[in-house]
Amino acid sequence: MPGGGRLSELVTRQSERVFFTWTAQKKAAPLEIIGGEGARFETADGAWWWDLGSTTWNANLGHGHPAMRAALTEAASRGLVAGPAAVFPDKARAGELLAEVSPPGLSKSFLCLSGAEANENAIKIARLVTGRSKVVSRTRSYHGATLAALSISGDPRREPFEPGYPGVVRMTDPYCYRCSFGLASDTCQRECAQDLERALLEAGPETVAAVIVEGVTGANGVFPAPPGYFTRLRELCDRYGVLLIADEVLSGFGRTGKWFAVDHEPVVPDLLTCAKGLTGGYAPGGAVVVHERIARHFDEEVLLCGLTAYAHPLTCTAIRAAIGTYRADNLIERAAQLGQWLGGRLASLLQRPCVGDVRGLGLLWAVELVRPGTREPLDATGVYNALKKRRVYTHRRDNMIYLAPPLVIGQEQLDEVVGLLEQALDEGTA
Repeated sequence: MPGGGRLSELVTRQSERVFFTWTAQKKAAPLEIIGGEGARFETADGAWWWDLGSTTWNANLGHGHPAMRAALTEAASRGLVAGPAAVFPDKARAGELLAEVSPPGLSKSFLCLSGAEANENAIKIARLVTGRSKVVSRTRSYHGATLAALSISGDPRREPFEPGYPGVVRMTDPYCYRCSFGLASDTCQRECAQDLERALLEAGPETVAAVIVEGVTGANGVFPAPPGYFTRLRELCDRYGVLLIADEVLSGFGRTGKWFAVDHEPVVPDLLTCAKGLTGGYAPGGAVVVHERIARHFDEEVLLCGLTAYAHPLTCTAIRAAIGTYRADNLIERAAQLGQWLGGRLASLLQRPCVGDVRGLGLLWAVELVRPGTREPLDATGVYNALKKRRVYTHRRDNMIYLAPPLVIGQEQLDEVVGLLEQALDEGTA
């Protein structure tokens, strides 16, 4: 375990009083991160790690960004404590900026503390507006770890908590490499999008409040939608009077080379949820940005949503500073340019017998491992461990290794990290 005696002592102290997430407690293998700069962070043993996972997919602005440090230092010095009904400048500015960068017509925000909360509040808003209760989501989606968000997710981590939120209807994912319809790319007619109609008709469209889809299915495999996918979803939602919720918690704020992944098509959702890159990880934060027509519904009707720390002053400062930094540093455009280069660089991995598919947009990619000569999944643990030996921090899932570095990473740095990935592929699949 990195860090020697000092870290071991700290792990012992912390494990006695604080839970580690998503692990059996005796198997926790934490890192003591003491600082960082750009696309790397430093641990207590003096090692510098490449952050190929943007910590929890949220460090879009990297580590130690001077603009974020300055903004939050100044905000903390004010010591402002404010309740949900309070008015203050950073709260107003956060709402204005979110309206500026969101798709046209999305004009008003509900501010909260996380992506799961954003998704739950989006669903509450959809139910209040439509008077309906059911929700359509995808079979491999992930919308958060609260009970309702897990229920809506198509993620195996929900199984210990079943039965959960009632009225969830499933539709198929755009998993092109393993197409559920057995189609090749040249015969695809966006059947995965059309599958929404099947789900709506089976559920009874008059009972469905909303369909919620990630801009790019993220933690469950990185599945970019084929061209025309969101256009078809929008058409079906309009046909049956169902609201479209774009979950941009992971895929938002430049991650795919656009402000939001849905921006890759000329489609406007009814509600858009975001978190993670919303604050760059410098403070907890989430938001539901709603269309003007949704916002107007609550001019007279009561919005039955609220949290003690709704629009917390430090969260609002982080939102304001983060959006300003994305703009000042041209990070959205940078992610698009680097994504084109990275896609070409990663394509060479397909020559390896253990790599079945490489897919992604901007700075969000997945490498899917297979047993040579087949499409049978090959567990990614060996490659993941080989990356850790090389001080590369990233995420894995089943037979997939993810690449989601901070948007501030440089091309030469990214090239170096991909070289380390190639070494890890050789070692981890030998």
